Amino acid sequence: MQLKQFFLLLWLTSALGGSSNAQLKYPLTNKVDQTDDYFGVKVTDPYRWLEDDNSKITGDWVEAQNKLTAGYLSAIPFREKVSKRLAAMWNYARYSSPFREGDYYYYYKNDGLQNQSVLYRQRTLTSQPEVFIDANKLSQDGTAVPGVPAFTRSAKYCAYLQAESGSDWQEAFVMDVQSGKSLADKLKWIKFSGIAWKGDEGFYYSRYPETTEQNKLSRQNQYHTVYFHQLGTPQSTDLLIYEDREHPLRTITASLTEDERF
Repeated sequence: MQLKQFFLLLWLTSALGGSSNAQLKYPLTNKVDQTDDYFGVKVTDPYRWLEDDNSKITGDWVEAQNKLTAGYLSAIPFREKVSKRLAAMWNYARYSSPFREGDYYYYYKNDGLQNQSVLYRQRTLTSQPEVFIDANKLSQDGTAVPGVPAFTRSAKYCAYLQAESGSDWQEAFVMDVQSGKSLADKLKWIKFSGIAWKGDEGFYYSRYPETTEQNKLSRQNQYHTVYFHQLGTPQSTDLLIYEDREHPLRTITASLTEDERF
């Protein structure tokens, strides 16, 4: 979209919004009597209740806000036209730069309107490509995003971290490169981590202590810790490598020297 067209669209949207704002009836947002004392300074926080993202009252408030927004957006007369124009402009094939691992060249390609790019591989620059990881098939809504796989030096295995719905939480999965099949290994409670392989044995990664599904998106994360995962074993037996109990808010990652000695 050209810059001039973008600002025209922005102006039309603003103009429409300005004429309709007076007619919108926003959902009532409750206020509570909440005051905190920070070093002698009293700070009111009447919307503290919204921090509980699992409560029914918060869920009802979000649903009402979404309903209002959807109703407003659906009434914009040129919305469908803009949507079709954007879809047409985005509908072209896109490729990443290729990289070599073992016997294969790997690259990402998006046909145009795919939610996520697909990781392909091929043995030579002229051979037929094959799908290695199709992120669009990892979840029903297409929001699962795998990171770039980390391969062992022998290229026998690769591991990747997968996030869903834009969350920082990730899960680790391992694949047999030759067959393209996933192994049984699955690691959870991972954030802000890399994957550092030691031979074909296993890899180092960073994770937080296990939490509950109810508060994993709202609870403060503390005590980032490095573990070693041995292939073919459950996560509960992973070896603790390093932790810092004196600095709970620090993040810690591990990597190996090229010869894998340190």
